[in-house]
Amino acid sequence: MEYSCWFACTRGCEGRYSIFGVIYRCPKCGGLLDVQHDTDALKARGPAGWIQLFDRRVRTNEWPYGSGVWGKKEWVCPSIDNDNIISMYEGHTNLFWAERLGKEIGVSDLWIKLSGNSHTGSFKDLGMTVLVSVVRQMRAMGRPIRAIACASTGDTSAALACYCAAADIPSIVFLPKGKVSTAQLIQPIANGALVLALDTDFDGCMRIVQEVTAENTIYLANSMNSLRIEGQKTVGIEIVEQFDWEVPDWIVIPVGNLGNVSALGKGLLLMKELGLITRLPRIACAQAAKANPLYRSYQTGFQEFQPVQAEQTLASAIQIGNPVSYERAVKVLRQLDGVVEQATEDELADAAARGDRTGMYCCPHTGVALAALFKLVDRGVIKGSDRVVVISTAHGLKFTDFKVGYHSGTLREVASRHANPPVELAPDVQLVRDAIARELDRREAAAANCAT
Repeated sequence: MEYSCWFACTRGCEGRYSIFGVIYRCPKCGGLLDVQHDTDALKARGPAGWIQLFDRRVRTNEWPYGSGVWGKKEWVCPSIDNDNIISMYEGHTNLFWAERLGKEIGVSDLWIKLSGNSHTGSFKDLGMTVLVSVVRQMRAMGRPIRAIACASTGDTSAALACYCAAADIPSIVFLPKGKVSTAQLIQPIANGALVLALDTDFDGCMRIVQEVTAENTIYLANSMNSLRIEGQKTVGIEIVEQFDWEVPDWIVIPVGNLGNVSALGKGLLLMKELGLITRLPRIACAQAAKANPLYRSYQTGFQEFQPVQAEQTLASAIQIGNPVSYERAVKVLRQLDGVVEQATEDELADAAARGDRTGMYCCPHTGVALAALFKLVDRGVIKGSDRVVVISTAHGLKFTDFKVGYHSGTLREVASRHANPPVELAPDVQLVRDAIARELDRREAAAANCAT
C-alpha cells in the first residue's frame, strides 16, 4: 500500500502543498499549515494490523523503525527515504508510576511520561528528527537550503543543533540573552550551531527568525512548521501503546508556544479515526501565571485572545506571550474537552520539589504541570479514580540553577518549603551521629503525623 502526506491549511482553504517545498503558511489566508495524511489508505490496514506492526517494531534494530517516531513512519512521514532519516532512536521514554506522589494527592493511578529522558534531554527530539530528515531529503533533491534556523528558549535549539550536526547541515539558533539556563545554552554551542543571543525575549527572537527565514535558503524549524508536529504527535500514541492500547482519562501537559498540545491531540485523534481507540482522554494545559495567554483566553471560553508581555518565570521554556500555534491548540482543546490552568512561581517550584521528594527530578515546566494537577484534583475536576498521565517535557539536569536556588532559598517569590540543603559539620563522629539521629527522628515524626 502506498501512503502519502502533504501540507494543507489548518483553516480549511483548498490546496495541497508538498512537504518538500519551503512553505510555512497558507498562500490564500496566511494561516498555518498542517500535515495531512491519506487516511483512507491508512484505514485499509485495519486497527489490528497497525497494532501488530507497531508492537513488532518497538526497540528493534531494523533501521529506522526502532525509533519511537519512525516506528510509526506511515503515520508520520511515509514519503521520506530511509537513507535520509536522521534519528537518535528517540521516543520509547519511560512511563513512571508516581505511586508515592499519587497517594499524597489522592490519585492512585498517576503516571509521569518522562519525555526528557531523550538524547538532548527534552521532548523536542521527537519533532526535530522529522524536520531535519525532511530537509536532508530536500537538499538531496537539489533544494538550495544552506541552513536551518529556530528561535528558542533552550530545548528547541539543543535538538536542532544536535540533529543538524548529525546530518551535516548548518544550524542557526536565536536565543533571548540571559534567559536560558547554562545547560541549555551550552548544548547548541557544543554541537556547532551559530548561536545568536539577542537582547529580547522569545517573542522578539521569533519575529526576527521569521524575517530571516523568509529568504528561502534558510529553513524555519519552529513549531509553526508542522513537520515538527508530526514527530511530536507520537507521544500520545506511545502513551496509549504503553498502556496496552488503553486510553488514560487525563493527560496534563505544560504549554508555551502550544505546538506540543496541538501535536498531542493530533496523534490521539488520528488513533481514534483509524479505530485503534474508541474514546479520547481529556487534556489539561498548564501555563506559568507570568506567561498565560492561553489561560486568559480559556477564561473567556476561547472567545477572545490577546497576546501578553511574558514576564520572567522559572519555567523559562514556556515564557512565551504570543504563541504561534494558538489556533491549533484551541481546536484540540475543544475536541478533547480540555481545560487550562496556571501556576505561580511558588506553586510551580513547590510542586517540582514535591515531585523530587517522591523519586522524580523535575524541570520547572513539569512543576507547572504538577501544580496544575494539584489544583484540578483539589477542585474535583480530576477524580481520585482517574488514570492520569503528566508529560514531563525536559530533564531536570538541564535546570541545575533552578534546583540549587530552590534548596538554598534564593529564588524570588518562592518559599522553598521542601528545601534540603547539605548539613555542614566538623569531621567528628559524634557530631555526625547526632545529626543523623536528629534528622531520622524528624522524618519519623513527620511520617507519623501524615499517617494520622
